[in-house]
Amino acid sequence: MEEDNEIAYHLYEKDGHVTAIWEMQGRKHVRTIDPRSEEGKRILGSHTADETETDQQAEDAGQQATA
Repeated sequence: MEEDNEIAYHLYEKDGHVTAIWEMQGRKHVRTIDPRSEEGKRILGSHTADETETDQQAEDAGQQATA
């Protein structure tokens, strides 16, 4: 079985703040990145806008469905 080599980032939050970023290669945890570091800020800045828009659209759709 060939392992997936794609790199992905998983954000861990507590009280609405990102506390850690895990770099994953397939199912393997490669390293933990401090979100306050330059690299962490770059990762958060490159992914947050798209995810925030998607989350907001999903929230808006949920509110419209319950109205």
